[in-house]
Amino acid sequence: MRTNPERRQALLDGAIEVLAAEGARGLTFRAVDKQAGVPAGTASNYFANRDELLTQAGIRFYEVIAPSAEAMAQVSNGPRTKEHIAVLMREVVSRLESHRTAYLALLELRLEATRRPELRAVLTERVRADVEFNIRNHLASGLPGDADSVLLLYLALNWLIVEHLTLPGIFTEEQSLALIETAVERAIPG
Repeated sequence: MRTNPERRQALLDGAIEVLAAEGARGLTFRAVDKQAGVPAGTASNYFANRDELLTQAGIRFYEVIAPSAEAMAQVSNGPRTKEHIAVLMREVVSRLESHRTAYLALLELRLEATRRPELRAVLTERVRADVEFNIRNHLASGLPGDADSVLLLYLALNWLIVEHLTLPGIFTEEQSLALIETAVERAIPG
């Protein structure tokens, strides 16, 4: 297998774009090569098979959507209020929505994971680790709320993002902002 990290990343980014545009059925080495702008046959030099490409695209998603250092600093350095949690949640929603194709690709990967045990294992481990990180980070920050608060916000805001990206006409921007505020208000006790 080839090891050029820049080309591998370009191929995985191409795979994410193909997944978002064509779905899992459209994910072929040829489609990824074309999307990445590389010679035909390149993807097959980097990934042993389609399953490996799917799995690696799932891992790449989390690299693409990772919060910036500034966003992470807001958790630790901001005021310890529900209002600040709402600010943080708006940033999360905005960040994920700004990576529309990556999030749509993740939805495709989740559906594909129902049929592919290796992909399901990778995504389950990654999502579980992400949720546990968010809980630990929230509790350590001293922000109001507990582990259940984090889980409720995780579930509510993920579905709001799905609505925005798949059926954008359901909620206006104002409704979405109000829903974020309401989710924080109801998920954080006191």
